[in-house]
Amino acid sequence: MSSPSKRREMDLMKLMMSDYKVEMINDGMQEFFVEFNGPKDSIYEGGVWKIRVELPDAYPYKSPSVGFITKIYHPNVDEMSGSVCLDVINQTWSPMFDLVNVFETFLPQLLLYPNPSDPLNGEAAALMMRDRPTYEQRVKEYCEKYAKPREDDEEMSSDDEMSEEDEYASDGDDEDDVAIAGKLDP
Repeated sequence: MSSPSKRREMDLMKLMMSDYKVEMINDGMQEFFVEFNGPKDSIYEGGVWKIRVELPDAYPYKSPSVGFITKIYHPNVDEMSGSVCLDVINQTWSPMFDLVNVFETFLPQLLLYPNPSDPLNGEAAALMMRDRPTYEQRVKEYCEKYAKPREDDEEMSSDDEMSEEDEYASDGDDEDDVAIAGKLDP
């Protein structure tokens, strides 16, 4: 195993051991989702966002790609794509940083200290500079509408989807049904 893949594995395990909910996208360790909680004592507190992380082959020498899957209202996050404008990830990344730094320092700092002069969401940046109370209200509305934890609902709906898929899925091969029920007596 090469050094970057050992480091990728170690950083991912460290992230999981730091009580972050991590969901792998494929069999490899390069793409995954992380559940990220809004920083305490901020207008994002109580929000839970699903973050997509993609580790390049050259990780940790090249920065991870990080984006919000859950909608968020923020000047430095593109509302449509979820892309993050964060200098430390995009430009000043160092192999000294790891995935825990991204979720415990970089993203909380991004939410706590937005930079409206370098926006990906121009509307949010303009509103923040023009009318801070309305901007903060909009952030809270987005948190309430999109980023509220819904574990019970998600589990229930995914179970419902699974049962409907199982009930209606058919690949046209009826031999499986015969094998389960047994062969008919002649």
